[in-house]
Amino acid sequence: MPMLPVVPEVQSHVLAEFDCLDPLLSALRLDSGRLKCTCLAVSRKWLALGTSAGGLHLIQREGWKQRLILTHKEGSITQVSCCPHDEDFIAVATSQGLVVVWELQLERRGRPERVSVSWEHRGQTVTSLCWDTAALRVFAGDKGGKVSFLRAGSSKLGKVGSAFVIFPVQTITTVDSRVVQLGYLDGRLLVSSLSRCYLCDTEREKFWRVGNKERDGEYGACFFPLSRGVTAGQPPLLYCARPGSRVWEASFSGDVLSTHQFKQLLAIPPVPLISYRSEPHYNPAQKSSQSIAFPRLLYFGDQNLLTWTDSAIYVFTPQSGQVLLWTEVKDVVEIAVYRNELFCLHGDGHMSHLSLLSVERCVDRLLRREAWSLATTVCVMFQHAIAPSRSRKSIPIDRLDHLRSQLSVTTHLDLIGQLEEVVAKLEPLDSASSSRRSSISSHESFNVLDCGIYRVISRRGSQSDEETSSLVSQSMLEEERLKEFSFVQEEEEPEDSGISEWAGVTAELYSLDSNCPMCLFLSVSSFVKKTTEKINTLQMNSDLWPRPPDSKDGGQGHVEAVATTAPFPEDVDHDSQIQDPLVLLDPACLKETLQEWIPVLERVLDAANNCPENQNGGQEDQREAQDHHIPDKASTEENLRVWSPKPLPPDLQAHLTQLATLYLELDYFGDPVVQKERGVVEVNAFLRRFFFLLDQERVRRMCLLGYGDQPEVHISFMEAMLELTQSSKVVEVIQKGDLLKSLRCLRELQPWSAPMLLAHLHRLYEKHGELAVRSFTQFYPTILPSDITAMAKHSHFLAYLDNLVQSWAEEQRLSFLGSLLQPETLRQDWLELALTHDAPQKSDTLTTDGQPRWHSHFFSWGYGRLLSLLIRLPADLASKQKMAETCRSHGYWTGYVYLCCELQRRTEAFSTICRLDDMSLLEEPSGMVPQTMDEWKMLLQLSQQCSNSRPPSLTNGGSAADHIQTEVTPENLVLRLARAVGPDRALGALQEVGMQSDMELGPHSTLVCELLRVAEKRQRALIQTMLERCDRFLWSQHA
Repeated sequence: MPMLPVVPEVQSHVLAEFDCLDPLLSALRLDSGRLKCTCLAVSRKWLALGTSAGGLHLIQREGWKQRLILTHKEGSITQVSCCPHDEDFIAVATSQGLVVVWELQLERRGRPERVSVSWEHRGQTVTSLCWDTAALRVFAGDKGGKVSFLRAGSSKLGKVGSAFVIFPVQTITTVDSRVVQLGYLDGRLLVSSLSRCYLCDTEREKFWRVGNKERDGEYGACFFPLSRGVTAGQPPLLYCARPGSRVWEASFSGDVLSTHQFKQLLAIPPVPLISYRSEPHYNPAQKSSQSIAFPRLLYFGDQNLLTWTDSAIYVFTPQSGQVLLWTEVKDVVEIAVYRNELFCLHGDGHMSHLSLLSVERCVDRLLRREAWSLATTVCVMFQHAIAPSRSRKSIPIDRLDHLRSQLSVTTHLDLIGQLEEVVAKLEPLDSASSSRRSSISSHESFNVLDCGIYRVISRRGSQSDEETSSLVSQSMLEEERLKEFSFVQEEEEPEDSGISEWAGVTAELYSLDSNCPMCLFLSVSSFVKKTTEKINTLQMNSDLWPRPPDSKDGGQGHVEAVATTAPFPEDVDHDSQIQDPLVLLDPACLKETLQEWIPVLERVLDAANNCPENQNGGQEDQREAQDHHIPDKASTEENLRVWSPKPLPPDLQAHLTQLATLYLELDYFGDPVVQKERGVVEVNAFLRRFFFLLDQERVRRMCLLGYGDQPEVHISFMEAMLELTQSSKVVEVIQKGDLLKSLRCLRELQPWSAPMLLAHLHRLYEKHGELAVRSFTQFYPTILPSDITAMAKHSHFLAYLDNLVQSWAEEQRLSFLGSLLQPETLRQDWLELALTHDAPQKSDTLTTDGQPRWHSHFFSWGYGRLLSLLIRLPADLASKQKMAETCRSHGYWTGYVYLCCELQRRTEAFSTICRLDDMSLLEEPSGMVPQTMDEWKMLLQLSQQCSNSRPPSLTNGGSAADHIQTEVTPENLVLRLARAVGPDRALGALQEVGMQSDMELGPHSTLVCELLRVAEKRQRALIQTMLERCDRFLWSQHA
């Protein structure tokens, strides 16, 4: 991993995304191409989403639950605004110009009702809505420049206020151009148009301009209340956007006070967006100035000003004239804010929920959500904000130490090193705080909570003071004895023979000689580390430290045995052999070397299991594992070991993991004769015996790719992951049965570990079945379709696959589905699954002799969209032929016709179309059009043959004529051919196939042919006239 760049010290705040709203939009069906979110508004209680179908979804922010949906038949929703002082009212504008005020009546458990309606803007698009800050009054501005207001009645006022009083709608003014933004504060209305800003005193009905210079374009404006610091109590200010990254600051009476120029201030790199979706990216070289237009201005957070473009979000502190931050966010259409939170609506319809936080608070929230990797990245990139002593209140050093302990040595080694460098630069608390903490720690015990609060437990005058001081003194004496520490002679017996034996075989695993530095690590370094941890534990919250898996082993975690340096004489130096290029590049030689290493690992494991303290614990672990999961055939053959019998040093654990996983990936389990001769266990037993040494992600991939034909291997892997994740807090939420809350908890665990996430999804699937599987699409690409295939039933997997493909944009679905086909044979498997689930009966689509049944292509297929994509994927000739036969055998005729066209089997396709008897199949894009006269003649003959077996018409009344026109009859074919090549050639083709004497054209067909002849003659005459005129013009130019 490359070194992370460091963000400059001036950047103290970030925009962070902690919640994923995609499942919410999916549940509301707002992620499809047909229905999209068009606008949004937010308040303390509600998130309001307007849709293109005229619906308004009211989402309760606590728990993200949908409470109401308000429908409008007057067009799509263009604007929505929540009342700031009464959340029981909400205003909506539609595309037809209707403005509606709804009273929700949730407190009285009544039905929502329209308390005010305005058609003042009929035929115009309402571009902005704004509430009065004190009264139930809504201001609206439209594309034509008209500004009006309407008062809202309320059922809270009784019958007089709601049923018998009609509040008039009044037009305030009409400005020179389209209204861009409205704002209201303390009796004054601010109107920003394309050319100017206007201020209106709504009580006295006075209007005046803000500034003298005009502008041309979308520029926002807003009020800025002064409620903090020395400016508290002063009249509000107002800010108006100007061209060239400028903003006017004006008084409450509209006089321009100053101009803020942000063009040069924005010549700084963008602050990275902290999100679970991707790693933060910071480019220090991006420092060009920005001359942009601010289309909206919003009062945001604590005395900040927010604006945005389609590619970035900007936050200013106008009182100091500085840029707080700017962050690149793609395809932003609209933003709604509440305090320091903002909800972004993007062009593709999806939403993001961002928060403006200081770096310290961002790290604190990431630590609470256990996003270890992302929290470490933020600490490294914003180390200037983490290092000062003031940050110790929210991020004490012990929390950073805990963060470091949660990172994996195998995957985050470089990140750990960079975090250690940051920790080394941390400043301690100031002297006053340090002395106070010292006095507390000397007389009282305390815990450091996650929020930074010290929870003090008084112990003055108790015996625990003496015990604590004696324990600290004892630890200090042990540290002093380290100075005289030396290796014990081989003939001396240690106190704990079990631990020393483990240390000896640990050295054997590394094939240590007398000069290997590993001995020093096993003796001195680890002993110093454990002793230091004992001392630090007295002053830290024990909850912040990771616990060992077995409580019985935890009490002896501080005892460390001295490693013996006498290797076994019969052992070979496997470590050096694995590092030998001749071994690494020769798979056979590599397998042999690993096979010789396995008995050494077996001897180590047996020695650890034979330790007295592990015998009882191992039996309990075995009983617990059997109680946790239903035992199967695999579990009775080999005990499942998910925890190491003894604690291992991190670097030793990493090396053993590499070797054991490599042995599993090389698949040395294939030959039963070799297994018997060399004593090699089979793959499932190996996985269950050494699971605590294996890399979980690589094992997951091997179960899917290498051992797909051995389901017991995947069962054992899943059983192990279920046991590993049993202590997670998410399991408790899943057991309660709330699917939405469970999914939210899983999203908070980001960034995800695929094996851990897969175990939780397995629990969800067992609890909720198909309903849970449909929601698993939000975890792609961490969880792949192959994972769901191994977990779910075939019918449930199809639902997942269909939802996953439909979640992409329509133009991207085909390429995305093709990327999922690894290997290519999955195409045929998925095609057969889709043809056999939620499909019509074969007796309805096929005759007894295997031919298409009349009009059977009109039957609906449950996974028709997925089938249509599968048959359109690029494939070789053999695959297409196989798919065509599969479609024919199941009666999926539209797919069969398409594949016949792809395979140039046009005769079979035309024969199928004639038997289906539908003229629409002879039209593109779903059908096949005859290209030559020979194909038309063949089609005429086929239609004549199939007309005898056509069933009687089932239509009657007025629809009979339409039904006859859709039949594939010689007469309809002649008419279609006459439109393409002319009536004379069509009738000539009919004569050539010998059918003119057997068929007479009806009155309608005769009339059509005559009209076509007339049209053809007139067209020829028109062409001749045009050619003559062109000829005369050219000759005149030549002369």
